[in-house]
Amino acid sequence: MTQPASAFNETVYIGLGSNLGDRKAHLARAVSFLKQSHRIRVDAVSSWIETDPWGNTRQGSFLNGALQLVTSHSPLSLLAYLKEGELRLGRTPSEHWGPRVIDMDILLFGERIINDTELTVPHVHLRSRAFVLAPLLELNPSLHHPECHTPLRDFLMKL
Repeated sequence: MTQPASAFNETVYIGLGSNLGDRKAHLARAVSFLKQSHRIRVDAVSSWIETDPWGNTRQGSFLNGALQLVTSHSPLSLLAYLKEGELRLGRTPSEHWGPRVIDMDILLFGERIINDTELTVPHVHLRSRAFVLAPLLELNPSLHHPECHTPLRDFLMKL
């Protein structure tokens, strides 16, 4: 059953990445997983871009992108749903910043600033990752950082 548009109340941006197996297929499955939720409406999907690994550089390159969605989930409820999706889609626990079938991160959750033990929004590395900023700006060129109110394009230009 489709939820009425009025039930969706938060615009959220999600980062997606994969560097194992059929990366494009994994990303497509992640988008499909999100579209199946009656609490999420996927409004836009960025292009997929190939990027070098970040953090642990001794692994294969990633396909990365971003989604714009609207949800009735709370931030922690959405995080739990994303983590459940990662497991369903084949992600297994591995080293920090290690190779992964799929990675789904909350980048922005409306204008909220969240500093919780489980979740930090805006994403803690948002300002320093071109592979996150470029897809976000493709979806919405006027996005700004909720904490400092700086346009995200300014961060991308500095990288």
